[in-house]
Amino acid sequence: APTTAQDAALVALKAAEPDVARMVGEYDRRRRMLVEGLNRIGLPTFEPRGAFYAFPRIAGTGLTSDDFSERLLFEQKVAMVPGSAFGPSGEGHVRASYATSYEHLEEALVRIERFIATLG
Repeated sequence: APTTAQDAALVALKAAEPDVARMVGEYDRRRRMLVEGLNRIGLPTFEPRGAFYAFPRIAGTGLTSDDFSERLLFEQKVAMVPGSAFGPSGEGHVRASYATSYEHLEEALVRIERFIATLG
């Protein structure tokens, strides 16, 4: 590895802990807000324990995960991955990332709730 990369890695190992702790706290805040919001609007969601994705259940909407994801994208400009992309047991769910700003997640929840209301 180049010397500059080794020097950068050494600095990161010695000095990055406060930044890591700050980001862990921020991802925890985003995760809690997203999971609470999805549950509140009627998409049952377990609290994820790793990564930065939630996997809400959308089966109650009457749509397949492909249809839900496509319509949500085109109608409300919110992107989610269909659960069917993760195999047969993923159907009835979608994957939602919370690796974006808190403000973007708040707006996404508003749009998702608006979308759910149209399914009525």
